[in-house]
Amino acid sequence: MTQVYFDNAATTAIRPEVITRMMQVMSDIPGNPSSTHAVGRKAKTVIEQARKTIAGYLNVTPAEIIFTSGGTEADNLIINSAVRDLEVRHIITSSIEHHAVLHVVEHLQLAYDIKISMVAIKDCGSIDLSHLEELLASNSEKTLISLMHINNEIGNMLDLEAVCTLAKKYSALFHSDMVQSVGHFDLNLGEIPIDFIAAAAHKFHGPKGVGFAFLRKNSKIRPLIFGGGQERGSRAGTEPVHNIAGMEEALILAQSNLVAERKHIEDIKWYFKEQLEAHIPGVHFNGNCHDGTKSTYTLLNVCLPVPADKALMLLFQLDLKGIACSKGSACQSGSDQGSHVLNAFLAKDKLDKPSIRFSFSHENTKEEVDYVIETLKQFIA
Repeated sequence: MTQVYFDNAATTAIRPEVITRMMQVMSDIPGNPSSTHAVGRKAKTVIEQARKTIAGYLNVTPAEIIFTSGGTEADNLIINSAVRDLEVRHIITSSIEHHAVLHVVEHLQLAYDIKISMVAIKDCGSIDLSHLEELLASNSEKTLISLMHINNEIGNMLDLEAVCTLAKKYSALFHSDMVQSVGHFDLNLGEIPIDFIAAAAHKFHGPKGVGFAFLRKNSKIRPLIFGGGQERGSRAGTEPVHNIAGMEEALILAQSNLVAERKHIEDIKWYFKEQLEAHIPGVHFNGNCHDGTKSTYTLLNVCLPVPADKALMLLFQLDLKGIACSKGSACQSGSDQGSHVLNAFLAKDKLDKPSIRFSFSHENTKEEVDYVIETLKQFIA
């Protein structure tokens, strides 16, 4: 059976070179990086070189990179510590954030009785920056802004520079979940005065179970996990040396091939969009995913002209045909409540129809697009 993987926003396939690097580390470097003997020092060297590499791509210092188990832990570390340690008493976020942010904020509101403000969402699914400024201007308490750079469901991109300008104007801290950004865009954090970001290796063809937090120097973030004092005291636990080396290798390859692979992925995305419009009358694109200047090049969120009674079988039928895609973020695809992102801004007539997220990588082909289009045509017919 034909297999088409169009769910790269959920996770990506590990590059062969990354697997090779991880196997080499697992085979040749068995030491605990906290050990002071030569074998331990060798493992520590691998970790510190990876830290230096990642910091170099972001134009920050190695000391500002803290390795975590992934983006969710990085988000939790940053937001929890902002309230617990940095005296934040007001968090501004949005209803379209990843649940790694939303559920943490809900917990902190109950645990610390802090104020939560939700910035308005425009009809296109983007953040209303005018409303963000109103929220900042009307509040005198120490504030954390937590807004993702690229929405994982609809692909809308946040204007980081604009938010940074507002954060500086009103003396607020700014955290951004950049899980969908790192490895797909050139990000110069030396020029963008953001305070904190979260990233995950498995979104840019690295291993699962590893990511990092960027913590701006002198931010005074304290650990979420206590123990042996690893990661400069910011995250206890023996570091997974092979995973960290794999993440470094994945980022090196992503950045080295960024221009060529971006061009290939963009060609796939726009070809898919053209074929959908040509063969499926009434198709609609959610958010700004159809606009190359306002969204990431890696995904399309498609609303299909299928009645509600038939929509329930769509993903099942696509799966039977070997097509992997998602009705929302993979973290909630088993939920029957629908996408909290789409519910935040779509009109009811669009919500009543099935929306599917198709997300792409350098491994995808136009032949795969043709197969998906034919499958959709048959299902709708």
